[in-house]
Amino acid sequence: MYEHDVLVIGGGGAGLRAAIAAQEAGADVAIVSKLHPVRSHTGAAEGGINAALQSGDSWEAHAKDTMKGADYLADAPAVETFARRAPKEVMQLEHWGMPFSRDEDGTVSQRPFGGLSFPRTTYAGAETGHHLLHTLYEQVIKRGITVYEEYFVTRLAVTDEPDPNDRTCHGVTALDLKTGAVEGFRATGGVILATGGLGQVYDHTTNAVANTGDGMAMAYRVGVPLEDMEMIQFHPTTLPSTGVLITEGVRGEGGRLFNSEGERFMFERGYAADEGELASRDVVSRAELTEIQEGRGFGDGHVKLDMRHLGEERIMDRLENIVGLARHFEGVDPLEEPMPVKPGQHYAMGGIETDEYGSTCIEGLYAAGEAACVSLHGANRLGGNALPELFVFGAEAGRHAAGVDLDPPAIEVGPDPDVAREDREWPTELGAGGAETDVVPDGRDLEPGALLGEAVAAERERVEELLTGDGDRGHVEVREQVQETMTAHVNVFREGEGLETALEDISDAREAYEDVTVTDPSRTFNTDLQQTIETRNVIDLAEVITMGALARPESRGAHWRAEHQTRRDEEWLRHTLVNWRDGDPELFYRPAILESESVTYEPEERSY
Repeated sequence: MYEHDVLVIGGGGAGLRAAIAAQEAGADVAIVSKLHPVRSHTGAAEGGINAALQSGDSWEAHAKDTMKGADYLADAPAVETFARRAPKEVMQLEHWGMPFSRDEDGTVSQRPFGGLSFPRTTYAGAETGHHLLHTLYEQVIKRGITVYEEYFVTRLAVTDEPDPNDRTCHGVTALDLKTGAVEGFRATGGVILATGGLGQVYDHTTNAVANTGDGMAMAYRVGVPLEDMEMIQFHPTTLPSTGVLITEGVRGEGGRLFNSEGERFMFERGYAADEGELASRDVVSRAELTEIQEGRGFGDGHVKLDMRHLGEERIMDRLENIVGLARHFEGVDPLEEPMPVKPGQHYAMGGIETDEYGSTCIEGLYAAGEAACVSLHGANRLGGNALPELFVFGAEAGRHAAGVDLDPPAIEVGPDPDVAREDREWPTELGAGGAETDVVPDGRDLEPGALLGEAVAAERERVEELLTGDGDRGHVEVREQVQETMTAHVNVFREGEGLETALEDISDAREAYEDVTVTDPSRTFNTDLQQTIETRNVIDLAEVITMGALARPESRGAHWRAEHQTRRDEEWLRHTLVNWRDGDPELFYRPAILESESVTYEPEERSY
């Protein structure tokens, strides 16, 4: 068994920044990651980092843009904390050696991005996430922070009080991918989940294959609510054959979208008469699919993105890697012809419910980055706001887990026994069904070390059952069943009947998972075993996403309903939350916070 003050689960941008902050606060901190840190998905971020750095811009304008982009489903305390602190964190990166692109006078360059009222996106070519990851990892190495790489964390060691608000997290269990052994990791201070997104719930995604929502699913099953999970962002420019991302920086530099009739449709069809291609991502994604569905797309269902007019010199200076991606993955040279693009799953606005310090309702358990929902992005994330979220709230979670005293939070978390649960009929049985429900160890009266020991024993038994079981199903067919129904029914456009079908398909997949078995009996780098465990997480998260989408009868941000095509502020300026109670998912709501100490954000029509 390993022991540290603070354990950070995940080695991407949020995890690295959290670890640095915890170490600076005096904690003995370790990172546990199923990948080597510089292979984390943060490295795929291309576009940039929003921060109000220049005269003429302000954190207040950044906050207002973020709230509007979120379609007013964000919480003001999170938005303002974020906008105030982003400039300081960007300058910290600069001092740590982040190789930002620069203007001729040497100042850090900033360019326009969708939904921004000021060109406030800093960047490092079109490889911003890659450079960010390496900059932070260098600081981790410099500080001597322990990194347990290629350990897949599979379970949280949490006490089992009836009310999740009374529970405590003491550590995690992890599968050593190199040997197949299950090990215990104890945290005397706190565990920070920074495990990234859940893109593998869909079959066309910009996310890496490692993004299976592990942290979200583990937190959910020990009693932490998942918030606004129906809010899935679809990026408008992904390569059709692979889902590889084409950065919003292309449109920020002046790239143009065309349909098969040669129209620059964002303007000519009136989708965004003022901002055109620089409307927010939800607006552009719906416009593209409308063009395709009405017969003005190309080939197998895409539109074209053209950047030839920018000139080779500018393209190779600021967007060089896009040229390589289009050539290698689509066989198109964007210096000579437009690129094919279509929307693809990109980001989860929802996630593990936290306050503005990264705390969950369980003592000693924190979350940051895409795995968390501090309610910053609401119903739609603005491009360039994901990377600053990683280091603003990653740093907050790190400091808090290390024991730094902070002001009382403004954002409430945890299941509230006084809040009414929605009593509605679903089209099928939800939750565990016949699957494992005893995910919280029987450890209310155990000492932390003994509790972790119980968790390790339970996880070793689970792994042994998967390796020696006699089931006749493989994880691949089960995961594909989930991915296909999510893409068919819980995509950019949604309607009630399709969402009900998706819930029934997910329920069937959960039942099939009961017969799943691992065909590879080896212990060394057994990806069959790893992906079988991940598939359980995919099933649970797909169900929560679909529950939220069916429960919200309105269209807001990335969530568009065919039968309810307007925003309904009187009833639905509220968050959806789902918490797991012994295998029974419960749905409840909490009002969005639109007031801060200085301003009330009045919802208005979003137009670009």
